Amino acid sequence: MTEPTYDVVAIGNAIVDILAQAEDSFLEAEGMNKGSMQLVFSPAEADALYAKMGPGREVSGGSAANTVAGIAALGGKCGFIGQVADDQLGKVFAHDVQAVGIRFDTAARPGDPTTARCLIFVTPDGQRTMNTFLGASQFLPEAALDRQMIADAAILYLEGYLWDPEEPRQAMRAAIEVARGAGRKVAFTLSDVFCISRHGDDFRTLLADGMIDILFANENELLALAQVEDFEAAVAKIAPQVPTLVVTRSEHGAIAVVDGERVAVPAEPVAAVVDTTGAGDLFAAGFLHGQAQGRSTADSLRMGAICAAEIISHYGARPNVDLKKLIADKLG
Repeated sequence: MTEPTYDVVAIGNAIVDILAQAEDSFLEAEGMNKGSMQLVFSPAEADALYAKMGPGREVSGGSAANTVAGIAALGGKCGFIGQVADDQLGKVFAHDVQAVGIRFDTAARPGDPTTARCLIFVTPDGQRTMNTFLGASQFLPEAALDRQMIADAAILYLEGYLWDPEEPRQAMRAAIEVARGAGRKVAFTLSDVFCISRHGDDFRTLLADGMIDILFANENELLALAQVEDFEAAVAKIAPQVPTLVVTRSEHGAIAVVDGERVAVPAEPVAAVVDTTGAGDLFAAGFLHGQAQGRSTADSLRMGAICAAEIISHYGARPNVDLKKLIADKLG
């Protein structure tokens, strides 16, 4: 097996996030489930909700794209595969991803629908509630895969959000085969309880078939996947099915179970939680980069916690400080 050229290549939704502050009463009036993600199924619906937003800010996002952006900021070499449309938001996304050193060559899709956008409402407690119009991202075809780039990556990273549409689901299955054929690892993030409610059986089959090497979940997602109500019972059920299980638990820190050995770290202190958008994405970035550097499980978890704490201290899911320096100052 040849040495990998990339640390991580990710496949995910290519989305531009639009963030604005909102009160809990607004979420209730709009029927939103606070802290979760719901799909917006039409451009008209997205436009109507956008019209109700307060002053917002745009930043390129998407779960897996946020993760590789974090890894790139830490000094890792990354690639990203995702579908944008040939429109202004598509150009914004491509520029933002390439500007941080990520290889992104997926050709833009002509015509409708538009590039995906996520309308994110951030309440005073820092919780983010996402309303996602998937647009062009849900039409990522298998033909768009850069198979050589996937084979050249130490880790293929996939997001559960993109499992929902049929076309990218087939592309991701093909990408897993490419990575497996090249002897590489496959990491998967469950993304949201919503994804598990729709595709939990698929995810469980991937685990049962040994297709996943590293599984990322938060506590609620793990419970949903395990179909139990107790956290320890969920860990006991899922951990034996995957070489590395990583579970984030908000203010209670995070755990990893690697080949049966469990490690836990506390949450990294933060002065104030401003916006939790991207916390899990950047946790995954820190953990994966730590693993790529050959660091211990405990150090990799700490790196994830440090990156997540930085992200939740400001708006948006891309770092505002030098992550490499931040990690060096805290861990050496």
